[in-house]
Amino acid sequence: MEKLTGKLTISSSQVNQIKKEIKDVIDLREAIKDNLKKTITGLTEIILGGAINLNASDIHFEPYEKECKIRLRIDGILQEVFFFSLEIYQALLSRIKLLSGIKLNVTDKPQDGRFSVIFNENLIEIRASTLPTEYGEAVVLRILNPQNLINMEALGLREDLFKQFIKEIKQPHGMIIVTGPTGSGKTTTLYAFLKKIQRPEIKIITIEDPIEYNLEGISQTQVDPSKGYDFASGLKSIMRQDPDVILVGEIRDLETAEIALQAALTGHLVLTTLHANDAASTVARLIALGAKPAYIGPALNITIAQRLVRKICPKCAQEKVLSSQEIKKIKKNLKEATLKVKIPKLVPGFKIPVAKGCKYCNFTGYRGRIGIFEAFPIDSEVERFILSKPSISALRELAIKKGMVPMKQDGILKVLNGITTLEEIERVTGPLSEIP
Repeated sequence: MEKLTGKLTISSSQVNQIKKEIKDVIDLREAIKDNLKKTITGLTEIILGGAINLNASDIHFEPYEKECKIRLRIDGILQEVFFFSLEIYQALLSRIKLLSGIKLNVTDKPQDGRFSVIFNENLIEIRASTLPTEYGEAVVLRILNPQNLINMEALGLREDLFKQFIKEIKQPHGMIIVTGPTGSGKTTTLYAFLKKIQRPEIKIITIEDPIEYNLEGISQTQVDPSKGYDFASGLKSIMRQDPDVILVGEIRDLETAEIALQAALTGHLVLTTLHANDAASTVARLIALGAKPAYIGPALNITIAQRLVRKICPKCAQEKVLSSQEIKKIKKNLKEATLKVKIPKLVPGFKIPVAKGCKYCNFTGYRGRIGIFEAFPIDSEVERFILSKPSISALRELAIKKGMVPMKQDGILKVLNGITTLEEIERVTGPLSEIP
């Protein structure tokens, strides 16, 4: 291993051992137990390498009065892995801080840092965040694995949505906004769009906080508020670089919103994210930030909302026959959206997936994740409607009337197509409407 702050290289022999021996959370628990009496460097490698091999998105270290708990977030769900003594945790914490470029002697303030791991010849970025708690510093490591960058075809889009998104990303100008909470896959979707439209004759520039994945052939810049370089000032500079396509990591304030809207109105295709609950809320959120409705309508091409749901495990999935009551309930929930897409025929004997659990899926019944989406294209009618500063409910009604399939209904369609379960859709989008 290279003893260099900021980079940890896991040897090929160690990688091979990890890949061979750590297939699930239980295997990782045993590997940690076997390495407790070895060096802290070796223990750090096992934890990081094991988490990467299990395709975890985050590693959580949570100190308590007498011990420290480690949990992994896999497919969006936290799973308990191990309990360390506080003595071992302190040594691990120092190693993580050293790698991340975080001050070792500061324990009473939150700190952020980052480092890279070379695993199986792949460079994987790790973002570290410390937080002082009652019993010591808690740490979360976010794993940014470039292997998770996917093409549009793998996002989980219905055929009609796929065609719609292709049409929108081929527009020469305008704004595409993807909304959803943290960890809902917004960046993955935007990067999939960039990969689709990237070609030598167009210039693409991104401004992010931080740069999550490096894309070849694209200019990427990272904001640094401590130096006065934020989204707004960075976006102004980008406009002088003659770009065709701009990706703005997130619209957080009025100044950024106004510059992004102007860019969309003056011949640039702008891709960005915004924190809103659904596609219709995006317009209201921009107005709440102070953006003028007269600019929002003409600048926006489409707003997209998304969530991630776990896919049923292909090795242990079971099926159940829907009862007549369940069929009525599903039909009612689909009918609420006045769907204009193809729906599988719900007849007596129709089967849907049920999660069971096996070693392959860490005994959860699910393996991997897929997106559920809703998309609200902005046409001339919607543009005029936006001028009246309508409520979110009024915008949503109009969107559904014009053919938008809401996320919940998109999720139900994925259940009927055998991709996920009703329980998973309800976990992510809330309970289905009951039959009165």
